[in-house]
Amino acid sequence: MDKPHSIFLVGLMAVGKTTIGRLLAQSLGKQFFDSDHEIESRAGADTSWIFEREGESGFRDREEAVIEELTRRENIVLATGGGAILREANRQVLSCRGVVIHLDSPVDRLVERTSKDRKRPLLQNGDPRETLTNLLRTRGPLYEAVRDYRFVTDRQSPKSLARNIEDTLRRDGAIQ
Repeated sequence: MDKPHSIFLVGLMAVGKTTIGRLLAQSLGKQFFDSDHEIESRAGADTSWIFEREGESGFRDREEAVIEELTRRENIVLATGGGAILREANRQVLSCRGVVIHLDSPVDRLVERTSKDRKRPLLQNGDPRETLTNLLRTRGPLYEAVRDYRFVTDRQSPKSLARNIEDTLRRDGAIQ
Protein backbone atom coordinates (compact mmCIF):
# COMPACT_ATOMS: atom_id res chain seq x y z
CA MET A 1 0.00 0.00 0.00
CA ASP A 2 1.14 3.55 -0.75
CA LYS A 3 -0.78 5.12 2.12
CA PRO A 4 0.89 6.71 5.13
CA HIS A 5 1.29 4.51 8.15
CA SER A 6 -1.55 5.97 10.19
CA ILE A 7 -4.53 3.83 11.09
CA PHE A 8 -8.05 5.23 11.29
CA LEU A 9 -10.87 3.29 12.92
CA VAL A 10 -14.48 3.80 11.83
CA GLY A 11 -17.70 2.10 12.86
CA LEU A 12 -20.89 2.56 14.82
CA MET A 13 -20.86 3.74 18.42
CA ALA A 14 -19.89 1.11 21.02
CA VAL A 15 -18.22 -1.14 18.46
CA GLY A 16 -14.88 -0.90 20.25
CA LYS A 17 -12.95 1.72 18.27
CA THR A 18 -11.36 3.36 21.32
CA THR A 19 -10.47 0.09 23.06
CA ILE A 20 -9.03 -1.50 19.93
CA GLY A 21 -7.34 1.75 18.91
CA ARG A 22 -5.52 2.08 22.22
CA LEU A 23 -4.34 -1.53 22.03
CA LEU A 24 -3.15 -1.14 18.44
CA ALA A 25 -1.34 2.10 19.19
CA GLN A 26 0.40 0.56 22.19
CA SER A 27 1.44 -2.54 20.27
CA LEU A 28 2.66 -0.57 17.25
CA GLY A 29 4.34 2.26 19.17
CA LYS A 30 2.03 4.86 17.65
CA GLN A 31 0.31 7.80 19.31
CA PHE A 32 -3.42 7.26 19.97
CA PHE A 33 -6.19 9.81 19.51
CA ASP A 34 -9.96 9.58 19.88
CA SER A 35 -11.73 12.30 17.88
CA ASP A 36 -14.67 12.50 20.32
CA HIS A 37 -12.30 12.95 23.28
CA GLU A 38 -10.37 15.61 21.37
CA ILE A 39 -13.59 17.49 20.61
CA GLU A 40 -14.66 17.33 24.26
CA SER A 41 -11.25 18.44 25.48
CA ARG A 42 -11.14 21.42 23.14
CA ALA A 43 -14.74 22.43 23.86
CA GLY A 44 -14.41 21.96 27.60
CA ALA A 45 -17.72 20.09 27.46
CA ASP A 46 -18.96 16.59 26.73
CA THR A 47 -20.56 15.45 23.50
CA SER A 48 -24.08 15.50 24.98
CA TRP A 49 -23.70 19.17 25.95
CA ILE A 50 -22.37 20.07 22.49
CA PHE A 51 -25.29 18.24 20.81
CA GLU A 52 -27.76 19.98 23.14
CA ARG A 53 -26.33 23.49 22.62
CA GLU A 54 -25.13 23.37 19.01
CA GLY A 55 -27.15 20.53 17.53
CA GLU A 56 -25.70 17.67 15.53
CA SER A 57 -24.45 20.01 12.80
CA GLY A 58 -22.44 22.05 15.32
CA PHE A 59 -20.89 18.87 16.65
CA ARG A 60 -20.13 17.66 13.10
CA ASP A 61 -18.41 20.99 12.32
CA ARG A 62 -16.14 20.51 15.33
CA GLU A 63 -15.57 16.87 14.36
CA GLU A 64 -14.60 17.76 10.81
CA ALA A 65 -12.02 20.29 12.04
CA VAL A 66 -10.51 17.80 14.50
CA ILE A 67 -10.34 15.01 11.92
CA GLU A 68 -8.77 17.33 9.35
CA GLU A 69 -6.08 18.28 11.87
CA LEU A 70 -5.42 14.84 13.37
CA THR A 71 -5.22 13.01 10.05
CA ARG A 72 -2.35 15.33 9.03
CA ARG A 73 -0.22 13.81 11.79
CA GLU A 74 1.94 10.89 10.84
CA ASN A 75 2.08 7.46 12.36
CA ILE A 76 -0.98 7.68 14.61
CA VAL A 77 -4.00 5.55 15.44
CA LEU A 78 -7.25 7.52 15.39
CA ALA A 79 -10.61 6.28 16.67
CA THR A 80 -13.31 8.37 15.00
CA GLY A 81 -16.83 8.99 16.20
CA GLY A 82 -19.52 6.77 14.73
CA GLY A 83 -20.89 9.52 12.51
CA ALA A 84 -17.58 10.90 11.28
CA ILE A 85 -18.10 9.26 7.90
CA LEU A 86 -21.31 11.23 7.29
CA ARG A 87 -19.34 14.13 5.86
CA GLU A 88 -17.63 13.71 2.52
CA ALA A 89 -14.66 15.81 3.68
CA ASN A 90 -14.01 13.33 6.51
CA ARG A 91 -14.30 10.32 4.23
CA GLN A 92 -11.83 11.94 1.82
CA VAL A 93 -9.12 12.72 4.38
CA LEU A 94 -9.52 9.38 6.15
CA SER A 95 -9.16 7.36 2.97
CA CYS A 96 -6.31 9.49 1.57
CA ARG A 97 -4.20 9.86 4.70
CA GLY A 98 -4.13 6.40 6.24
CA VAL A 99 -5.41 2.86 6.42
CA VAL A 100 -9.11 2.79 7.31
CA ILE A 101 -10.37 -0.09 9.40
CA HIS A 102 -14.10 -0.59 9.78
CA LEU A 103 -14.96 -2.25 13.07
CA ASP A 104 -18.36 -3.88 12.82
CA SER A 105 -20.62 -5.65 15.29
CA PRO A 106 -24.12 -7.15 15.28
CA VAL A 107 -26.82 -4.72 16.46
CA ASP A 108 -27.74 -7.07 19.35
CA ARG A 109 -24.22 -6.73 20.74
CA LEU A 110 -24.29 -2.93 20.36
CA VAL A 111 -27.62 -2.73 22.18
CA GLU A 112 -26.10 -4.79 24.99
CA ARG A 113 -22.98 -2.60 25.14
CA THR A 114 -24.95 0.66 25.25
CA SER A 115 -27.80 -0.42 27.55
CA LYS A 116 -26.51 1.52 30.56
CA ASP A 117 -24.71 4.30 28.68
CA ARG A 118 -26.32 7.73 29.13
CA LYS A 119 -23.61 9.66 27.28
CA ARG A 120 -24.63 8.85 23.72
CA PRO A 121 -26.92 11.64 22.46
CA LEU A 122 -28.37 9.66 19.56
CA LEU A 123 -29.59 6.91 21.91
CA GLN A 124 -31.35 9.14 24.43
CA ASN A 125 -34.70 9.23 22.63
CA GLY A 126 -36.66 6.30 21.29
CA ASP A 127 -35.80 2.62 21.08
CA PRO A 128 -32.00 2.07 21.05
CA ARG A 129 -32.30 -1.08 18.90
CA GLU A 130 -34.31 0.79 16.29
CA THR A 131 -31.91 3.74 16.40
CA LEU A 132 -28.84 1.52 16.00
CA THR A 133 -30.50 -0.46 13.20
CA ASN A 134 -31.33 2.78 11.36
CA LEU A 135 -27.82 4.13 11.90
CA LEU A 136 -26.35 0.93 10.52
CA ARG A 137 -28.67 1.10 7.50
CA THR A 138 -27.65 4.67 6.63
CA ARG A 139 -23.99 4.55 7.66
CA GLY A 140 -23.15 1.00 6.59
CA PRO A 141 -22.61 1.88 2.92
CA LEU A 142 -20.41 4.84 3.93
CA TYR A 143 -18.24 2.64 6.18
CA GLU A 144 -17.97 0.18 3.33
CA ALA A 145 -17.00 2.89 0.83
CA VAL A 146 -14.20 4.32 2.98
CA ARG A 147 -12.71 1.19 4.52
CA ASP A 148 -9.63 -0.72 3.54
CA TYR A 149 -10.40 -3.55 5.99
CA ARG A 150 -13.39 -4.78 7.97
CA PHE A 151 -13.20 -6.69 11.25
CA VAL A 152 -16.10 -7.94 13.35
CA THR A 153 -15.56 -7.08 17.00
CA ASP A 154 -17.90 -9.46 18.70
CA ARG A 155 -16.23 -12.85 18.30
CA GLN A 156 -12.93 -12.33 20.11
CA SER A 157 -11.35 -10.41 22.97
CA PRO A 158 -10.10 -6.88 22.27
CA LYS A 159 -6.45 -8.03 22.65
CA SER A 160 -6.99 -10.90 20.25
CA LEU A 161 -8.75 -8.67 17.73
CA ALA A 162 -6.01 -6.01 17.94
CA ARG A 163 -3.40 -8.71 17.34
CA ASN A 164 -5.42 -10.03 14.38
CA ILE A 165 -5.65 -6.52 12.89
CA GLU A 166 -1.93 -5.93 13.37
CA ASP A 167 -1.04 -9.29 11.82
CA THR A 168 -3.31 -8.60 8.82
CA LEU A 169 -1.85 -5.12 8.26
CA ARG A 170 1.72 -6.41 8.53
CA ARG A 171 0.99 -9.30 6.17
CA ASP A 172 -0.44 -6.90 3.61
CA GLY A 173 2.40 -4.38 4.03
CA ALA A 174 -0.03 -1.70 5.24
CA ILE A 175 2.22 -1.08 8.25
CA GLN A 176 5.86 -1.79 8.96
